[in-house]
Amino acid sequence: MKAIILSAGKGTRVQELNKNVPKVLLEILGKPMLVWNIELLKKYNIKDIAINTSHLAEKIKEYLGSGEKFNINIRYSYEEELLRTSGALNNFKDFFNETFIVIYGDIISKINLSRLIDFHKRNNSKATLVVHKTDHPEDSDIVQIDKNNRIINLFHKPGNTNFGDLGSASLYVVEPDIFNYIPDGKSDFIKDIFTKMIENNEKLYGYMTEEFIKDAGTPKRIREVENYLKSHFD
Repeated sequence: MKAIILSAGKGTRVQELNKNVPKVLLEILGKPMLVWNIELLKKYNIKDIAINTSHLAEKIKEYLGSGEKFNINIRYSYEEELLRTSGALNNFKDFFNETFIVIYGDIISKINLSRLIDFHKRNNSKATLVVHKTDHPEDSDIVQIDKNNRIINLFHKPGNTNFGDLGSASLYVVEPDIFNYIPDGKSDFIKDIFTKMIENNEKLYGYMTEEFIKDAGTPKRIREVENYLKSHFD
């Protein structure tokens, strides 16, 4: 299986930490966010990884190189203008020809990917979103599911408490059919692609989990992630 780690964002919410390093290279307990995600994927034998770049792209390439030192294979893309979350996939159409993983570069997770992928396959899902209760629904993409965990509605952030507190954790398993829904240029998974798929009655599921998966997209959340990791993991 292959994966993409979305890494092109400018990291405007974390600029106070270091303006000369892309967000995905900011360290969590001495390890860049990108490496946390690479190690998660490697643990489940996912070693063919796409990385989209834009802001300070040379820093990412300089750090990761071909991927050889991490025992992975990396394929890069460069976005002169940000293509957003799903638009980034268009540069990898020839790369993703089977079920694949999408991880946003600013999340840190200990999730069991084997169980997630098995859930996706059992439900014959076109896209499976990891979902969990969020303590910041106003700043989250909110997901609504039925009793069988099939997604019936999505609300693109900023959300509000009227839509519930089940948030997308920014980690997906998707089928290559998704390219039928991704237009040229800019697009977002939640706002544009998954919403259209639901309208067309495609099967999308929410994978409910209490496993550790946290957004590290702000200085405050980086500190929270570090504190949690220190107290719960070796």
